[in-house]
Amino acid sequence: MLLRPHQRTKLDDTNDTDFYAMPRFVTHVDEGFIDQLTQLYRDRLKPNTRIFDMMSSWVSHLPEEIEFAHVEGHGLNEEELARNPRLNHYFVQNLNENPSLPLADEDFDAVLNCVSVQYLQYPDAIFSEIHRILKPGGIAIISFSNRMFYQKAITAWRDGTEASRVELVKSYFQSVPGFSPPEVITRQSSVPNFLQMLGVGGGDPFYAVIAQRLG
Repeated sequence: MLLRPHQRTKLDDTNDTDFYAMPRFVTHVDEGFIDQLTQLYRDRLKPNTRIFDMMSSWVSHLPEEIEFAHVEGHGLNEEELARNPRLNHYFVQNLNENPSLPLADEDFDAVLNCVSVQYLQYPDAIFSEIHRILKPGGIAIISFSNRMFYQKAITAWRDGTEASRVELVKSYFQSVPGFSPPEVITRQSSVPNFLQMLGVGGGDPFYAVIAQRLG
């Protein structure tokens, strides 16, 4: 197993669907992070391709000037997803209860996950699904910062450092045969950690782990 049972646990073990029942029309990272993510999407995503935005919300941070053939959304709050103007279609599903995605094999050119990977209790199953739905040569971009709903992040994430969390996401890709060696993009914050924890001054660190489906 990729994670031991205690590493998958959460401080708040109530149903995730209940936790996300009320919509949150906010962004969970600062503008600097969002700008970096949008630029990364601009650099790596191609027009007229099929995108799966996993664990999405009311905004996908995709470049406004790029038109995609289809953007499929997924999340836990239907009101948030319904407000997202970039989604052509969406579905609601708790991946910690059912990690099987209702999506066809080799159907997407890119899978995106923004600031949500820390909540996956069965990442080995989810990353196998990401591999399954990607076309050969398709790309997966997992982005995150140091913010989280602490009570809903898994122990392996909560107890780690920013560096160890990067290694954790790399291991998720490496646990699935058929992904390229993960590429890491790191832009650490210039704001001291204790000030970040207090929400002072912005400067969220930016991390992205990227891999392609081989074959």
